[in-house]
Amino acid sequence: MEIWTGFIVGLLGSIHCVGMCGPIAVALPIFGETQFKIIAGRVLYNLGRVITYSLMGALFGLFGSRLILFGLQQNISILLGSIILIYVFLPRKIKVKISNTSLYKKVNTYLVSRFAILISKKSVSSLLVIGLLNGLLPCGFVYVGIAGAASTADWTYGAAYMALFGLGTFPIMFAASILGKIINLNIRQRINRLIPVFTVILALLFILRGLNLGIPYISPKFSSPTASQQQEVECYH
Repeated sequence: MEIWTGFIVGLLGSIHCVGMCGPIAVALPIFGETQFKIIAGRVLYNLGRVITYSLMGALFGLFGSRLILFGLQQNISILLGSIILIYVFLPRKIKVKISNTSLYKKVNTYLVSRFAILISKKSVSSLLVIGLLNGLLPCGFVYVGIAGAASTADWTYGAAYMALFGLGTFPIMFAASILGKIINLNIRQRINRLIPVFTVILALLFILRGLNLGIPYISPKFSSPTASQQQEVECYH
């Protein structure tokens, strides 16, 4: 997966982010009377999200690099694309059941409670921490970004991919934290209809990438692990 696509995924998914995380962004307290301090606080909040996404990208990029050494990257790429496709076409009732699982609820409840505590502290540094925790909220579009980071098969590329993902969400989330309801409901609903289409395209790209068709950028040829790489894997056992 090309690294620059992380920015596109984040940008197109940012309308979805406003729906999921917009209430948190709007509820952020205002510290300081100057416009500079207000803007700086909102930048810190969004920077926190980008940092968390980058760390997640590094972790899953490293995971992807291990898959290359085991010769599994093609299969995983096809599997990830298939899972994304299945999720897109799942009935809404099933998606609601998934989001209502006990683990999902526990994580979400814990993070929301932490947000309330941090917002009440009224310190600029708390805005950065809110952003860091915000990046951990369960979110389908973040999972798509993580899948892209894993497909880079390198922890530095994975971190860069998710950093660009976070930067893609930055403009609208920043505007939401400053202006509140910047996009009316009708426009948001129209854009949300396009999100599944984009997600399907991304899933198909994952599948094509795994098919090893030799198409530059879309389905490049995967090289088999070398003997030295296999020995490196054995050293990790």
